[in-house]
This record gives sequence, C-alpha cells and structure tokens, in this order.
Amino acid sequence: MMTDERVLAVCRANWEYRGIDAASVREMLAELAAHLEDAAAAGRKPADVVGDDVKAFAASWARARQPLHRRVMRLAAILPGVVGTLMLFSHLLWRTTQLPVTAGRLALIAAIAAVTVTVELRRGSLGLGRSWLVGAAVGLPVALVADRLAGDEPLFTLPLWATALLILPGGVCAVLDARARKRADRDVTVR
Repeated sequence: MMTDERVLAVCRANWEYRGIDAASVREMLAELAAHLEDAAAAGRKPADVVGDDVKAFAASWARARQPLHRRVMRLAAILPGVVGTLMLFSHLLWRTTQLPVTAGRLALIAAIAAVTVTVELRRGSLGLGRSWLVGAAVGLPVALVADRLAGDEPLFTLPLWATALLILPGGVCAVLDARARKRADRDVTVR
C-alpha cells in the first residue's frame, strides 16, 4: 500500500534526480503534502491524488517545472550519445575502424534515437534496456524498409574516432545522471 511518506520520498528523489533546484523541490513537496493531507481528510488514498504510477506523476510535474532550455540541453547531449553508442556496437560487431553507413543503418539508429528521446521527454525513463528494446522493435522494420527502398550501398564511412566524439556528450550526461541517482537514492533511504 502506498503511503503519503512513500509518495513524497519517490517524488523528491525523482525531482532531485532531474536537477530541479532545492528551493523548488521543497515548494513542490509542501504543495503535494498539502494535497495529500486534504485527500486524507476527505477519506481518499494517495493514489487518488497522484495516480497509480508515482514516478510518472513526478516526471510530469518535473517537466512542468524544469526550464525548457535545460531539457533541450540534456537531449542535445543524450541524442548523439545514443547514436554514438549504437555506432560503437556496429564497429565492435563488424570489427572495423571504418564503418560503412547505409540507409537502413541510419533509419534504425534514427528510430531508436527517436523512441529514446520521446520516452525521455514523456515519461522520464524506461531504463536503457527497455527503451532500446522498444526502439529496436520500431527500428528494425524501419531499417528493413529503408534498405529495401534505398538499397544497401554505403552512403558514407564513419571512422571510429568520430563515433567516440558522438559518445562523449552522452557519456558525460550518463555519469552526471548516475551520480544524481545515487545521491537521490541515498537521500530517500536516509529520510
């Protein structure tokens, strides 16, 4: 059963993870606590206020509070990181430092990147594995159609160093996210 304290802890962790400043987090928590108290006084449960998915509730509220320029900057770092990681897998799979890029490969990467970015914007995160699984389910048919329509001739060749440059901004973002998540998880367990 979901308690008011648990809802507040999950929301706090989510908002801190997303980089919302401490003053805004305190203000949002106070407002949410007041709503939860009003609901309890009316005989309603916390789920009646936040819904069944507390993380999705917190993510939607964070999106409303987080400035657009911060979200755009984050996505500007994540998108090349996702593309670079996919290209690195291709480099490793084919064991080459010069990767021929075809229309199908571009379509697959674009589909996976689009799904990853959309999920990140809408819900927060499904996690790397699930998000890529959904992206692959969308991307593979798109890649097959693109290969069928455009052929499998390489459009250009991507060197390994360019792939590493693509990964760099996403890697920095991933490290900062991991640190923020650890800090938020530590704060939730302490409280």
